[in-house]
Amino acid sequence: MPNLSENKVKIPEQKPSERKNNFDEVSFGYTYEQAKEEAERCLQCKNKPCVQGCPVNVQIPEFINLIKEEKIDQAYTKILETNSLPAVCGRVCPQENQCEKFCVRGRKGEPVAIGRLERYASDNGTQNSEIESHRPAANSEVLPHKVAIVGSGPAGLTCAGDLAKMGYKVTVFEAFHVPGGVMVYGIPEFRLPKKIVQKEINNLKSLGVKIETNMVMGRILNIDDLFETGYAAVFIGSGAGLPMFMKIPGENLNGVMSANEFLTRVNLMKAYMFPETDSPVKIGKRVAVVGGGNVAMDAARCALRLGAENVSVIYRRSEKEMPARHEEYEHAKEEGIEFRFLTNPVKIIGNQEGWAAGIECIEMELGEPDSTGRRKPVEKQDSNYLIDVDTVIMAIGTTPNSLISDTTKGIEKTQKGGIFADEETGRTSREGVYAGGDIVTGAATVIQAMGAGKKAAKAIDEYIKSK
Repeated sequence: MPNLSENKVKIPEQKPSERKNNFDEVSFGYTYEQAKEEAERCLQCKNKPCVQGCPVNVQIPEFINLIKEEKIDQAYTKILETNSLPAVCGRVCPQENQCEKFCVRGRKGEPVAIGRLERYASDNGTQNSEIESHRPAANSEVLPHKVAIVGSGPAGLTCAGDLAKMGYKVTVFEAFHVPGGVMVYGIPEFRLPKKIVQKEINNLKSLGVKIETNMVMGRILNIDDLFETGYAAVFIGSGAGLPMFMKIPGENLNGVMSANEFLTRVNLMKAYMFPETDSPVKIGKRVAVVGGGNVAMDAARCALRLGAENVSVIYRRSEKEMPARHEEYEHAKEEGIEFRFLTNPVKIIGNQEGWAAGIECIEMELGEPDSTGRRKPVEKQDSNYLIDVDTVIMAIGTTPNSLISDTTKGIEKTQKGGIFADEETGRTSREGVYAGGDIVTGAATVIQAMGAGKKAAKAIDEYIKSK
């Protein structure tokens, strides 16, 4: 019998009073009984509108039906046919704006919890059969061809996985000392445990993907070097890791940092495990985070867990315009983080020792919509006020680092230093070079980057075969 409930099955979570003091994953995930109950809410629509909203084309009704039939391994295998990072997507993908947005059950009540079910299948299924079915055949015609992937974030790993399944010899070049890109340096442990990312990477290695770390492309090697050493094509998925600042007075004070720096030190350098590790991060008791996206939520919630007693998120628009996922915003509020909407910093004030001590802010009001469709914030005259702080974290966005585009001949760059590439194929202005993810679009979501990597893999295969 189908489950006719209008509401999703709730997912077990740590209590806010407990989780704000640790970096353990907030959500415990479904039990099988809960997953089966939620799977029974799926109407198994023949036209599959939910699939249309998935950038990597996961066959959603099929894997949900397999969960309902208690075939968890097969459900996991079904997801892996098109998605190389399902355990990641089940946790951090904004399903509410993608697959679940098109779910028919959402027309009356809540949509099916597709993301939660994907996480359940990924965490509880095994993929031995999938590995064997996609291992390149010994007599594969395309096996001798090598493809280089620059960057081991979601775009690069997805492209690598798809190409490896096609039979190509794939090598991923990663600048950091560990692979994973934003999934390891940007997303906190309580949202995406590092062991989950490592599991996904190990799965790709089982397909034959090689990963070389500490390889800063544009310095140690460049794109020309890769072609000279026999690579037939190159995919650039190096992300957008260059932080943006407001360019207001006081941003050069001690205690002012980008969210990129803060989260990298917390996550990749494991400051969250201090003193077990040797990389503490000093934040004091009063922390202000500027911005309203998921990165701002991550930074604020990390600061709270590191011992800050008062954490404020400063956002120049209203709650309605905030781009952060609703779930992350609600979790932050539950944990006691203060939100100052319609507020914008104009100056950071330092003490005699050169450390940040306060932020001068001004109240805002919403005017006419801007180019993004959101109402433009306008300053209120004579509404300035001061917030006492020890640390200021800027989470107002990132842009691509132009190192690779500056050192690659024949590459057309975007105005913000990224790489111009065809939206459908990832093809750049240089033959044999493809690009996708944040290096092309600017900062976006994990799943959007994965979608770009998947399109590029298909185009690279077609390009090599045409040669």
